[in-house]
Amino acid sequence: MKRLFWIIFFLIGAPLTLVLSIHLLYKTLPTPQVLSSEFNPKTPNTIIAQSKNNDPVTFSSFSIADARPLIVRKYLHLYESPLEPYSDLLIEVADKYSLDYRLLPAIAQQESNLCKKIPPSSHNCWGFGIYADNVIVFDNYPEAIETVARALKRDYINQGLDTPEKIMAKYTPPSLEIGGPWAKGVTQFLSDLE
Repeated sequence: MKRLFWIIFFLIGAPLTLVLSIHLLYKTLPTPQVLSSEFNPKTPNTIIAQSKNNDPVTFSSFSIADARPLIVRKYLHLYESPLEPYSDLLIEVADKYSLDYRLLPAIAQQESNLCKKIPPSSHNCWGFGIYADNVIVFDNYPEAIETVARALKRDYINQGLDTPEKIMAKYTPPSLEIGGPWAKGVTQFLSDLE
């Protein structure tokens, strides 16, 4: 009987003691009071707080940033791509044409191992307009990025060709004839960039 009493006492007493301790701890801590909240582009959001009893001031800051350029930059860096310095531009141009930000890097990965296997001095990482002896040459990567993105939007996405499988049918028809490895590769690279 004595043992049963101690078990019941423990099962009731332990949780009550824990709850009471937490309550007292929070009741005795000073409550911060927000004194100001300001926006500064150099320090995106800064909150300055001070406790009611004038304890030392506590500073806290946070920021919200677009992770896509970092994702693309890390991906391009991983594969030692010459496109790495253009990570921000890839996102900017994708947004300009309402493209999935991963599409240009994914096609470049499929077509040229991210620009490591391209016709000399062509800056054409996307196999864009390359067939037989015909090679479209760009003066630089920014020109290539802009041109390919604009063409993808105008000639593919706006025409309802909005998946790797649908794009493949027009972009590289021979791949369709052999079971679609182009679309499978692009789909895999899109997943890798998530």
